[in-house]
This record gives sequence, C-alpha cells and structure tokens, in this order.
Amino acid sequence: MTTPRSKPGWPWLSLLLTSLHLSSSLSTSTPKTYIIQMSRSEMPTSFAHHHEWYASTVASLASSTMSELEEPSTRILYNYDVAFHGFAAQLTQEQAEQLESHHGVLSVFPETIYKLHTTRSPQFLGIGPAVTNSIYSSAVANHDVVVGVLDTGIWPESPSFNDMGLGPIPTKWKGACEVGRGFSKKNCNRKIVGARIFYHGYEASSGPINETSEFKSPRDQDGHGTHTAATAVGAAVPNANLFSYARGTARGMAPRARIAAYKVCWSGGCFSSDILAAVDRAVADGVDILSISLGGGISSYYRDSLSVSAFGAMEMGVFVACSAGNGGPDPISLTNVSPWITTVGASTMDRDFPARIKLGNGINSTGVSLYKGRRNLLPQKQYPVVYMGGNQSNPDPRSLCLEGTLDPHVVAGKIVICDRGITPRVQKGQVVKEAGGIGMILTNTAANGEELVADSHLLPAVAVGENAGRAIKHYANSVSNPTATLSFEGTKLGVRPSPVVAAFSSRGPNFLTLEILKPDVIAPGVNILAAWSGDASPSSLVADRRRVGFNILSGTSMSCPHVGGVAALIKAGHPDWSPAEIKSALMTTAYVHDNTFRPLKDAATASPSTSYDHGAGHIHPLKALDPGLVYDISAEDYFEFLCTQKLTPLQLKVFSKNSNKTCKHRFASPGDLNYPAISAVFSEQPASVLTVHRTVTNVGHPASTYHVKVTPFKGADVLVEPNKLQFTRQKQKLSYKVTFRTKSPESSPEFGALTWSDGVHSVRSPVVLTWLPPL
Repeated sequence: MTTPRSKPGWPWLSLLLTSLHLSSSLSTSTPKTYIIQMSRSEMPTSFAHHHEWYASTVASLASSTMSELEEPSTRILYNYDVAFHGFAAQLTQEQAEQLESHHGVLSVFPETIYKLHTTRSPQFLGIGPAVTNSIYSSAVANHDVVVGVLDTGIWPESPSFNDMGLGPIPTKWKGACEVGRGFSKKNCNRKIVGARIFYHGYEASSGPINETSEFKSPRDQDGHGTHTAATAVGAAVPNANLFSYARGTARGMAPRARIAAYKVCWSGGCFSSDILAAVDRAVADGVDILSISLGGGISSYYRDSLSVSAFGAMEMGVFVACSAGNGGPDPISLTNVSPWITTVGASTMDRDFPARIKLGNGINSTGVSLYKGRRNLLPQKQYPVVYMGGNQSNPDPRSLCLEGTLDPHVVAGKIVICDRGITPRVQKGQVVKEAGGIGMILTNTAANGEELVADSHLLPAVAVGENAGRAIKHYANSVSNPTATLSFEGTKLGVRPSPVVAAFSSRGPNFLTLEILKPDVIAPGVNILAAWSGDASPSSLVADRRRVGFNILSGTSMSCPHVGGVAALIKAGHPDWSPAEIKSALMTTAYVHDNTFRPLKDAATASPSTSYDHGAGHIHPLKALDPGLVYDISAEDYFEFLCTQKLTPLQLKVFSKNSNKTCKHRFASPGDLNYPAISAVFSEQPASVLTVHRTVTNVGHPASTYHVKVTPFKGADVLVEPNKLQFTRQKQKLSYKVTFRTKSPESSPEFGALTWSDGVHSVRSPVVLTWLPPL
C-alpha cells in the first residue's frame, strides 16, 4: 500500500507543520541526558577535585529551565574517572550547545539507546574440561582472570555460577557486590566476584524504575545477561537441557574465570550514559576482559561514547569484545567497528533440532523446533492447513500472523502457515494458539533465506527455510483441502556442513574505514544452550508461564561471550599479552573451511561467505593459545591511525585526553595500522601501486623461520618483502611490507589471504582488495 503525498492545499498539513514546530520547540527546551567529556589536565587550580569542576561547569549554564533553588549537582547523573573523563548530566539542547565551547570540554555526546543483540559449543570449539583445567592450573594465582559482562544482570542461583573448586578472590580485585531487591551480599561468591547496577541515565529518560515489576538490583529477570555470562565463564553443569533438547554438560568457555555482572539494561533499553559508567567502573574494579553484547548503530569514532570508553579500557590493558549486530544479511550493517574493539559475528554449530512436516500430498520437509508440550499432533494423522497470504508483491498482513489478524472461524483446529517478520517468531505461535489453531509452520522469507533458528514454541510448530516454505505455501493455496502433520526428532549432532555464517549476523564492509576489515571473527551464535533467569519464560513472552534453568538462544549476543571467554583463556595462559595480541591470536588462527573441508558458507545464500561476512574466520581456541606470531598494536599506534581519519585537533583530543599528544604521521594511510587483517583500498584511477607495512612479534619457538604464501589476485600482483622471517628469540619483532601493483582494476572486491608458516604455525591474515570508482 502506498501513502498519498500531501498537497499544499490540504488543511491538515498546516496543523501537522504547527504540531511539528511545537514538538521541535519543546524538544530543545526539555532536559535530556548528555555525556560530556572533559580534559582533566585543564581543570582550573581553584578546584580541589574534578567533580567540583564538573558541578561548577553545569552551574555556569544559563537556562530558564533551571530554577534558582535547583542544585546544579542534581543535574549530574554520573562522574567518569577511569576509562573516560567527564560526566553525564540532564541538559537542554541549548545548554549542550553552550558546553561545546566551554573551557576544558572535549566532546558532548547525546544519550544513545543501545539494544541487546539477541552445551555444545566448548566441545565444538575443541576446549573441553581437560584443556581449560590445564590452562588454569599452569597460571599462577595472581593471573586469575575476571570477565566483566555488561547486560541485564545475573541469576546467581544458577548452578553455572557455582564457585566450587575456585580459590580466593584475586587480591587485585576492587569490585563490589551491590544489594537491592532480591539480591544480597550472599549472592556473590568466588565465582560472581562483582555485581553492580547502572540506571541513572535510564531513569532520567524513562522515569523511575517500577520496583514492583522490575528488580532494581543486579538480579536478572530478563535472562539475557545470565545466558551471556554463563556462555563466557559458566561452571560445568551436568545434564543441562531445555525440555530435553541439547542435553549434556553445559560449560562456559573459561569455566574457572570469575564473573563481574554490570547491569546496564532495563525493560526500556540500555542507555549510553549507564553503559559508559559501567565500563568506567569495570576498568577501575580490575576486570581483564569486557564482553558487551549491545549495539546502538554506528557513528564516527569520536562521536561514539562506547568506542571512546573502549579506547580508554584498551589503554588500561582490558580486552573488549562486542557483538557485530543482527542486521544481516544486509551489507554495511555492522556496529562496534572501532579497531580497538574485537567485533564478533555469529555462526552455526554442528548441532541441530530437526522437526518434520509431512504434507497431504506425501512430500516431506525438514525444519527445526524446540517444542515440547502436551499438545502433540499424531504423526499418522493429517490435520487441515491454512495460509492467509496471497500475492507476494502485496502480502496480506494475516500471513505474518500479527496480533488481531487471525479469524478464529478460519484457523480453529488447523495448522497455520505464518511468514517470518515484524513480530517475534514465538509470538506468532501465541497468536495462532489464541485464535484456536493447533499448530504452526513458520516460513522464512528472502530476508532469512535457508537459515533455521529453533524456538521453544507454545504450540506444535516447525520453522522451515525459504525454499521449503515457498513449496508448502504453494501446496496450501493450490488444493482444496490441504493437510499436514508435524513431528519432532530431538537433538542431532554432527550436522554438515558446519559452521555456517548465520544469516542474521551483521556484515561488512566497515564504511567508517574500509582499510579496517570487520567483523574480526565469527563464533557460535545459533541455538546456544546456557543458563537462564528463574524469573523469565524461555520465550520471554508474558503469557508463557514455563520456567527453565537453561535456555537456547541465537544472536551475535551469544557469539560475543564465546570470544570473551576464549580471550579469558588466552589471558590466563599469557597474562602479559596486550588486548591487541589476544585479538591477533584469535584472528590469525581462525579457520575458513567447514567440516566438509569446503569454504565456509553463508546461510542467507548457501554460497561461500567472504571476509565481509566472516572476517578472519571462525575462532579456533586451541590454536589461538599458541599462534606463533602476533600483531601487536599500542595505544599510540591507534592514535596514529586516528590521525589518518581527518579528525580535527579537538576531535583527536577525545582520545588523547590529558596529554598534549600530537600526530607524528607515521602512517601513510589507515592501512598501515598493524592490524591482523589487510584491506587495500585503491582510491585513484588508474590505481597503480599501494604499499602497507606490518610488524610481527615472535611468541613461539625462539629460533624459528617463517615463509610467506599469498593468494593470487586477478586485479593486482602482490609482493611481500622480505618473504622469509628468521627469529632468534621470543618477543623479537620483525617487519615486512606488502606491495600491491594493479593489473586490471576489478569492479567488486577480491578476497584472499597472506599466511606466514614455520611448519608448525600458520599465521593467516585475510586480504581484501577494493577499487573505488572514480568520483
């Protein structure tokens, strides 16, 4: 349906414009939350503490909205001191604009709302209990690793957070266990070493938290935070399952690491001022790893508060993993693309939950489901089927099974075919159930392709891919009395091919900086079993009264803590490694072939995926513990990278903070950052020669010789100098340069790899060549 365009003479148009003008006027005078970054070194000597300076800065703002009796400090929601310097305050747009020209103010960020990017994985990744125990037994006590998870809190009673076998809390730890409704000091232990809440930004925007319906404490009533925390560092729990699906021992990636839960997400979302406060506090508490399964769109590095705070965390030696987002398979859909952040996409595992549909014409289709209930359909009996959709060029809203669209007289006693889209998958089944339907066939559309995500439905339901769905709908619309039955086959292991890039996983390229390849890696993110909140149903629907100890979820929210947990393993084995060295180990040991020895596939297309889909590839934890060579990047190197991004001196100061750091212009282009991936961008036509430089550090055998191998490209010849690296000691650094000489510019990117090998280690860097069209 198309909306008619407005005509100048229509009377409602002037009313609409008047309304918009009034709304705009109100929006500029109504206080909102802003994050203000300050240069600590520029504090006037008249102030004894930075917090006094911040309060004075707010007090100096002229505004008709601040009464004479109002204390300026009440406008301040947070003071930031460690990973970020400044404060968050309630200001009008006019006041925020005034602040941008104030002495000592580096940047003003408007509040941003972030969204959550919503077992077998340790075995699939090759890190069973013997491996993790040997890593931790070899690490001395003061190398105890703490993983901070920014999410919806934690359900402390879950057996995944049992502290049996763990030693004393590390002496370096400065965190705290905050108390509140449903959460006491006793809920923390040697596993959960910290639990804090951050809500001032949320309440400033959304009003007070309803403490009767929501826990204003670290307790998780959503389930997402418990699931991600357990995925990263959960203790081993035998016989874990969801309704008998995926039964086995649930174990996090680093089961002997500690967890610190930072609750930043509430029923109305996750607010950037709260997230920033949590990052700042987590770094001060002493976390080693941060796992952040959140995203809020993409903006310039210096305008992204999470990017800026992650930069501060990196400077303090903290590894930061973030989810890539669930915007796939659309290109350029990534979030969290800063080079100092490890950006994680999602993949499948070799485990599935098959279910079958048998149509009345005898044709069988295979899908997936986690349904387990009393309303089973008899496999030998055929039941009537109905599909409310028609012409696909103008789809009927009823085909989406939206609330209020299904006529009980039409669907009662039938299996209803529902198209994916608009509303949550399980909610469609609830709509069918309430209308009297007895089952559901959930069909993918072009946006989802052949990717299958299993759900714990409220009635017998099976999800199928686009092709099967098209055939089933054709059958339902072409015969007078279509019928079908549904059956459920439990858990299947050894699925081939796997892994496969999830269709929902956000894709590159990184449009902020094409020379920085993103995502960095992929990790399991489809149908992941992990601990769950005792206050939430497995479907997260209010009408669902079921309660479970473990749940199966999908999303880059699930893949991110896999990488956070593996990073904790690497940190335990190599406590002196920098965040960049840990990232390098993950990227250069990642693999790009599935268990059929063919290139990784994209679930959206069933075609081979590219580095824009899978980054460096799928993580391989065991190899990442012994990568041979690493690409290290210092905070100074990242600053020099920012110097190539055409930022003003004031914008650069967002990252240099207190220092009088200036650009040394060591990098000829962004591609000279010592990144573990190489993305060569030819911006001139005809583009002839482009050279990038890299330095590797030997972390393997002291005396070792590496030889290089490069994928041949159609569009350019590649020369690596030198083509052999001879090391004589550990931690020795050697440099090389890569020269690309154009033969014939290609109309689309070319993908390949550069690999250094000593016969034991293969240190692989993905290589992408891009020719930009002339302006």
